[in-house]
Amino acid sequence: MGFSDSAEVRQYLGGIFETAFADPEVGPKLKATGIVLKTVYTEPDSTLIIDATSGTVYEGDESTEASAVMSMTADTGNAYWQGKVNLPLAMAKSKIKVQGNVASLLKLAPLGKKLYPKYVDMLRANGRDELIV
Repeated sequence: MGFSDSAEVRQYLGGIFETAFADPEVGPKLKATGIVLKTVYTEPDSTLIIDATSGTVYEGDESTEASAVMSMTADTGNAYWQGKVNLPLAMAKSKIKVQGNVASLLKLAPLGKKLYPKYVDMLRANGRDELIV
């Protein structure tokens, strides 16, 4: 049982980036990358733009410009933010497809580890224990 619609993808998978921007340690490092990341999710379909230059997360589409693009199922995104997905391995197996500035994405991966517990807490706080893997 995954996310029911694109609004939930935005709430949780977009929300963790909003948490990241607000974090006193992670936020400045994320903004310093200057990356504009387009995340394209399927099952359900949702395209989110994470703009590190402005510290914002918003819904986009295929035409939205970005310096890097990551594509995956929403379930893979959910598992990633719980620390259950090895990014380089998932990329090698094409579970996560990337285009553009991959090096900056890999640099961000260690920052994400600090956010895993916050993501799980967000799911629990909203009564979404069935999303915890």
